[in-house]
Amino acid sequence: MKKSRARDLGIAIGRRQPGSLNAITDVSGVRVGHRSVVSGADGDPHAIRTGVTAIFPHEGDPWHESVYAGTHILNGYGELIGINQIAEWGLLMSPIVLTSSLAIGKAYDATVRWIAGRDAVSGEEIMPVVSECDDSGLNDVLSFPLGDEDVVAALDAAVDGDVSEGCVGAGTGMQCFDFKGGIGTASRVLPPESGSYTVGVLVLTNFGDREELRIDGVRIGEQIDDLMPIEHVEGSCVVVVATDAPLLPHQLRRVAQRAGLGLARTGSHASNGSGEQLLAFSTGNTIRRSTTDAVVDLRAVADGRSGEPWLLSELFAATVEATEEAVVNALLAAETTVGRDGNTLFAMPVDRVLPLLQAAGRLR
Repeated sequence: MKKSRARDLGIAIGRRQPGSLNAITDVSGVRVGHRSVVSGADGDPHAIRTGVTAIFPHEGDPWHESVYAGTHILNGYGELIGINQIAEWGLLMSPIVLTSSLAIGKAYDATVRWIAGRDAVSGEEIMPVVSECDDSGLNDVLSFPLGDEDVVAALDAAVDGDVSEGCVGAGTGMQCFDFKGGIGTASRVLPPESGSYTVGVLVLTNFGDREELRIDGVRIGEQIDDLMPIEHVEGSCVVVVATDAPLLPHQLRRVAQRAGLGLARTGSHASNGSGEQLLAFSTGNTIRRSTTDAVVDLRAVADGRSGEPWLLSELFAATVEATEEAVVNALLAAETTVGRDGNTLFAMPVDRVLPLLQAAGRLR
């Protein structure tokens, strides 16, 4: 069956409407680039199934014009380089780079060099934001297959528009609920009475126990108990949330937390050996690195006001819905992949999933 996205198949998660692309790039200026690194025959003990994904917060250089950001760690068996800087200053000053766990240092170093090649002064000071998931089930990680050129290729490839999903970039070797997973994305646009703001989400999925998988509330995993990998791993997930709503760092930390609720709707319980790294940023304000002003003017959503709905609540709900749908899109886009030593992650069988959703009244 031809791979389609959730809404193409009648899976319309939540009540809010997606943007025109139903992707993180519906937030104006956000750019995404991938580099997939694949070599070696199926079953080769040294087969490579890995990659890099880069997300830019706007069309310019974030080390010159930063944006506010916030993070939340749902479970900490993973790494997010740059978290201390975001917690202290509330600023995202670099692209966000995602890759394989053991390549996180390589991605950091190559990104610093890439920035320095464009701006030597900034290269002295910028510490990039880099996060990871473990793709060692399919990928010979100890051959250290990623090079600087792969990180650079992902950074150089970042564009707006449609975002490739599934087995691409950092998602090349990842799993999801014991199926093949990878990159997924989705968005939501708030109604005019709530400002018509956009929330976009990109996920790097590598988490989940099959029996817990839910799609739009339907317990799919309990009903498809074959097509299992040889070995189950608890994995991880990185969620990047973007919005054009003008939010401050403490508000963005709260938005990042809600991405965890979106993962929970798909069946995640943030298991002990999993690393859920959640990050949110807003393009609603840009903060120049160099300014002569002692005080700058900012716009921000009110933390609370009389009347309903509160705008923050709408943004929280949009984040939950978009995260949930992004995970489903990752599952739908991924293809059966054989990696090192013959380890296999099977694509979720869409032709078996759709009748289950139809029977539950969840296809629209």
